[in-house]
Amino acid sequence: MSDRISTADLKRMLAEAARCLRGQQQYLCELDSVAGDGDHGVSMLRTSEQLEAAALDASSQSPRALLKDGGWRVLGVDGGASSALLGAFFTGMADAAGEGDLDCESLAAIFESGLNAVLKQTRARPGDKTMVDALAPAIVALRSAAASGAPPADALERAAAAAHAGAESTKALVARYGRAKLQGEKTLGHTDAGAASMALLFQGFSHAFAAQREMNHGGR
Repeated sequence: MSDRISTADLKRMLAEAARCLRGQQQYLCELDSVAGDGDHGVSMLRTSEQLEAAALDASSQSPRALLKDGGWRVLGVDGGASSALLGAFFTGMADAAGEGDLDCESLAAIFESGLNAVLKQTRARPGDKTMVDALAPAIVALRSAAASGAPPADALERAAAAAHAGAESTKALVARYGRAKLQGEKTLGHTDAGAASMALLFQGFSHAFAAQREMNHGGR
């Protein structure tokens, strides 16, 4: 099992995250229709296209360059607050990334930097029924995994599980930000679209590295 993530691994992670978002476009639109204008899936489709473009750009030869490019591409998506926050997430990750491969500790550090960048752009915090409800626990899980000496693939798997659980937890919350806030109690019982898309993002991250690990070791 590899204990480091290369730029090529990161590109596969972005590509797989894009695939996961694209595959759930309709579902994300349905979630958004409860309290928004129902176009979140469309915004995430555009985001996925930009993540794929970043993954295919041969000029990005380091984690920093790749994440910076991906972040700026996503920031250029006309997708309202969601794409702006996701763009901030990736550019924030780039701020803490370097030129070489990432071990689990440095992987956790760049994800924490991404979370901090998001939190600087929004007053939303866990419990407010936003993407933060999926993002924050994912980062906690990633950091905990790194501290326990887990390899990156396992850490990403734990982060994906935490993000999914965080997204599911938004069903029991009342929206406090954005257009959804206007719907108040009507948002109870429904998963927040932003949290769902963040969980899909981490699902892609995990699947991509796990698949690469299996390929490298012949399924052993």
